[in-house]
Amino acid sequence: MEAGWHLGDRLLYLSMPRLRGDDVADLQVRLAQLGFDPGRIDGIFGPLLHTAVGEFQRNRALEPTGVVTLATLVELRRVGAVAGERRLVTDAREDAGFEGVGSGLVVVAGVSRLADLVASSWTDTDVLVRLTTDDPDAIAAAANRADATLTLSFAADDRLRGVRLNYWASYRSHSRRGERVASAVASRLAGQSTLPRVEVVGMALPVLRETRMTTLHVEHGTDAADLAPLAQALIGAVEAALHSTAG
Repeated sequence: MEAGWHLGDRLLYLSMPRLRGDDVADLQVRLAQLGFDPGRIDGIFGPLLHTAVGEFQRNRALEPTGVVTLATLVELRRVGAVAGERRLVTDAREDAGFEGVGSGLVVVAGVSRLADLVASSWTDTDVLVRLTTDDPDAIAAAANRADATLTLSFAADDRLRGVRLNYWASYRSHSRRGERVASAVASRLAGQSTLPRVEVVGMALPVLRETRMTTLHVEHGTDAADLAPLAQALIGAVEAALHSTAG
């Protein structure tokens, strides 16, 4: 259903539940190309997009309601046609280090043995928030309320012979910081021959889409012999990656 909407098919505005769809993602891309920051390009009409629409309307001498009216859409298309293709302001801000890094808290979520091991082995417990749920909406809501720096979501899969690190990516955008953190963690884990194989994948999973901060969804096998050393290595790799990508 989300893929069936095209920009202009319906009125877009801030609501609860949030409006979602390809038309919202298209709106986010167009605004980001014009220098208005709508937040992550995720196809969700949230508060940041509402503000960006209002700023665009004010800039074009329209009433800044934050509602995508026909007049707003006409101006958006007219200005976009003149401006041509531009780099997304969201990517530029992230590359320049202007995106916030949250409160310093790390959320460890999921119902898996590896999640338990990571949470129990984390030495700096003051920064740790443990969520024993695999519901992506609940994880995202709690992590967003905590303004966490990083969320680690875990899921066990007995068919998997290794570790898969998933970061946010869609066909329109991806989390550059998520990709850097995932790649840094994978590189460090791959340097230890006793650990299982690691791969990095960009995915548009719900938990990655709904969280505002950098989030890795860690899928792993269930071999108990591998999990304890993997948990220790993962903690060290994540801490090192966060330190190296801070700012």
